Amino acid sequence: MIEELRISSLGVIDDSVLELGPGLTVITGETGAGKTMIVTALGLLLGGRADSGAVRRGAKTARVEGIVVTDRLADFAAAIDEAGGEVEDDRVVLARTIAAQGRSRAFAGGASVPVATLAELAEPLVAVHGQSDQHRLLQPRAQREALDRFGGPALAGLLARYRALYHRLAETEQELAEVSATQRERAREADLLRFGLAEIEALEPQPGEDAALATEESRLGFADTLRTAAEQAREALSSDDGAPDALAAASAARGLLDGVRDHDAEAGALADRLAEITYLLSDVAADIASYSSRVETDPARLAAVSERRAALTALTRKYGDTIDEVLAWATEAAERLVDLDGTDERIERLGAARASLRAGLAEAAGELSAERTRAATRLAEQVTGELVLLAMPHARLSVAVRQVEAPDGLPVGERVLRFGRGGIDQVELLLAANTGSDPRPLDKGASGGELSRVMLAIEVTLAGTSPVPTFVFDEVDAGVGGSAAVEVGRRLARLARSAQVLVVTHLPQVAAYADRHVVVEKSSDGTVTSSGLSVLDDAGRERELSRMLAGLSDSDTAIAHARELLEVARAGRG
Repeated sequence: MIEELRISSLGVIDDSVLELGPGLTVITGETGAGKTMIVTALGLLLGGRADSGAVRRGAKTARVEGIVVTDRLADFAAAIDEAGGEVEDDRVVLARTIAAQGRSRAFAGGASVPVATLAELAEPLVAVHGQSDQHRLLQPRAQREALDRFGGPALAGLLARYRALYHRLAETEQELAEVSATQRERAREADLLRFGLAEIEALEPQPGEDAALATEESRLGFADTLRTAAEQAREALSSDDGAPDALAAASAARGLLDGVRDHDAEAGALADRLAEITYLLSDVAADIASYSSRVETDPARLAAVSERRAALTALTRKYGDTIDEVLAWATEAAERLVDLDGTDERIERLGAARASLRAGLAEAAGELSAERTRAATRLAEQVTGELVLLAMPHARLSVAVRQVEAPDGLPVGERVLRFGRGGIDQVELLLAANTGSDPRPLDKGASGGELSRVMLAIEVTLAGTSPVPTFVFDEVDAGVGGSAAVEVGRRLARLARSAQVLVVTHLPQVAAYADRHVVVEKSSDGTVTSSGLSVLDDAGRERELSRMLAGLSDSDTAIAHARELLEVARAGRG
């Protein structure tokens, strides 16, 4: 709810704070005192159009601040956070400033936001019903949502079932459209994959084969050079023709050191190391000789290896840098091909699923529409009954539940109907204000005062199901008096059991039902007129009601009547 409203330099209000609470808050005051300026301030706080002419004379800026309690408004708090504002102790400060030069600024949770953002944030908080502000329930979508809430669990269950089918159908149709649109591309991709897999299968490459063939080709291509080098190396280590070689030199060196081993242990150790070198040189010479004998010149094998390498290189140019990567691509391509080859079956399966879902959706839409029609009859009867008690005895409210035919719509019965997330129905509240008149949309079938009472009747009927936590009624009692005024007060009090209600009224019968009574008092020093807000105690309420009844705040008769009104209201609330 709105916990506090602070108004500065707006119209006749200099600087006032209105502390609000749960239940029914009534605002009264003499004509011209500035009662409607409070509703204007709320409108600004909700993102309404700013008028620089409303800035108090002599002031540079008008400012309106509201503190909103958010402990039961999780979505609102999340929206404030997303807009960059802060929520502190489950409270958010909304603010609006208007400069005398015409510039307007908005704030939410301490963050500066566009006025449009403030309007979007505050829209779920307050429903304003006044002579010129009848917003929420005049919107077709809001009317359908109100009917759905009024319909209770039965309608809610049917709506949930319909929406679940609707979302499944939307997902299926999107998937089918994507698969069908890419069918040609998928077929082209499948052909390319088959060609690549056929190329790889024809060569049957083995893991690591490209590296092994590269090594073999290098050895075959330089066979003569490798053999000559090996033979010369062996000769250098161990010569067959008696020429000096490394093995003979190492053996001679070992013999020299062996001869002096007895004289120095270090010389003996060096001789032992030379013995190891001699054995190693002998082994290396034998290995080189073996290697030389195995190096053969084989032009035929070289040609075969070169040809195989060329064929594998053709694969690595297309499918991977190495044969191992080519083989990995082949595995992935085979899996992808299985998916692509199932396109026709997938389209057929999705088409069957779509047909089944459309049939189920058509059935759900028909059941939902029938339940809405039954709920519409009940809502119309209850609101019409409320209007009789609100001094509109000849008014009749009806709730039209219509469908629109569309060639590409949903076949329901013998008709093909337009459908959407909310079903096939268009809901509209219609009012016949007098006997014999045709039902017309709410904003065309009633005057401003009548429309406020119609909205009161609707809101009272919908009490407990409305998502709006705060209602504002500006002169909802226009043109009402006597017992009808008492009924207006009684119904406002009933609505206040489930919501915060703020009412601007001229009628003492309405004011008597208030949980909190605020009076707007005007004062003047001869040059400047200003207004302030005061919350009345019991004695103050009696004086204000007597003023409203007889124009006299100290009349004993009027005060007695005021006390009687308060007693009747207390009994009515009980």
